[in-house]
Amino acid sequence: MNTRKYLLPAAVAGVLALSLSACGGGGGGSTASSGGDAAANLDGRGPITYVQGKDNSNVVRPLVDKWNAAHPDQKVTFKEQSDAADQQHDDLVQHFQGKDANYDVVDVDVIWTAEFAAKGWLQPLKDKTAFDTSAMLPATVKTATYGGTLYAAPQTSDGGLLYYRKDLVPTPPKTWDEMMSMCSIAKQNNMGCYAGQFQKYEGLTVNASEAINSWGGKIVDDSGKAAVNSAEAKAGLGKLVEAFKNGNIPQEAITYKEEDSRTAFQDGKLLFLRNWPYVYNIAGKTDGSSKVADKFGIAPLPGKSGPGASSLGGHNLAMSVYSKNKATALDFMKFMTSEETEKFYATQGSLAPVLGSLYTDPSLTSKLAYLPVLKTSIENAVPRPVTPFYPAVTKAVEDNAYAALKGEKTVDQAVADMQSAIEAAK
Repeated sequence: MNTRKYLLPAAVAGVLALSLSACGGGGGGSTASSGGDAAANLDGRGPITYVQGKDNSNVVRPLVDKWNAAHPDQKVTFKEQSDAADQQHDDLVQHFQGKDANYDVVDVDVIWTAEFAAKGWLQPLKDKTAFDTSAMLPATVKTATYGGTLYAAPQTSDGGLLYYRKDLVPTPPKTWDEMMSMCSIAKQNNMGCYAGQFQKYEGLTVNASEAINSWGGKIVDDSGKAAVNSAEAKAGLGKLVEAFKNGNIPQEAITYKEEDSRTAFQDGKLLFLRNWPYVYNIAGKTDGSSKVADKFGIAPLPGKSGPGASSLGGHNLAMSVYSKNKATALDFMKFMTSEETEKFYATQGSLAPVLGSLYTDPSLTSKLAYLPVLKTSIENAVPRPVTPFYPAVTKAVEDNAYAALKGEKTVDQAVADMQSAIEAAK
């Protein structure tokens, strides 16, 4: 599945494959610093290579052509990877381990930044390679930061949305408890009330993280240490468990991934759905079988006392410490995140911008009506656990959250086991 084609893959393939995608082994040294490879070639200019997943939406090629026309002595070669996130990740790992100078600028999923930075493969974006993030949404900048240092440039983003039947619920709920109180409407209409993605895979980490973060809990702290065994985390996960127990989340939702839940919603089987922005166009316009095309609205995810904390999706641009032409690489990264380019991402590829101003830009909102709501989602979003050991951490979350939802563990036991497994992660 292509991780870059429209908001569906950016969110879905980036989510569906993540539990597989960060599994590269080996080492490249400790976190990059001002010495060694990171201090070399800072003034280098010349041809570079840009590495990214399959460009099915034809977003990258026109941009590279535009750059090359203006920079004949600093041409960019586009190396197109496969459309599978795990293969993209492992390709990057292989070339970083080989200190390949030909992988100058690389596209990384937001959850890979910490792993690659910790291994010393990414150029710190400071001093001579400083990158201005002041116009970017703070949540996107956080995904590009590790250990207090910026290691990548936010390129595209993504956040969860609440889809609701506006014909049955004229005003969307602002809190989780308010939404649960509306489940009587679902029962009156012989439909399920709420669903997200609860099968045991990366999507469950997303949904469980959103519940935990929305109630003030954390999975790991700012230093990457396990911090999930808290009253707040138990309260958040407990809300999902309670909804499964009382039927507000239908039992079949334990099998749902993104597409299963989308299909259920657009078949008229759900009152509320948590999913990514890609659902908006499919359920509303492009899928002729949708029974809710003109009957649904969108709102921020409901939380404890207001908007909930969405898990953050998206991609960042990073510079390899092994690049020989870092000055060119930096300029290309700036070009690829400029306002004009970010607008092109949105209109050509339906990719969520990282520049806050674009979410209220009339030229975009007239085409992508969900942007203002998506901005609220991203502004309240929390990155998935920032850790070099993400594969083990996400497995700890999804395994134990799943056991709690199935009633095989109490919430307290699930959270305690989650904590222990994260502490053992490496």
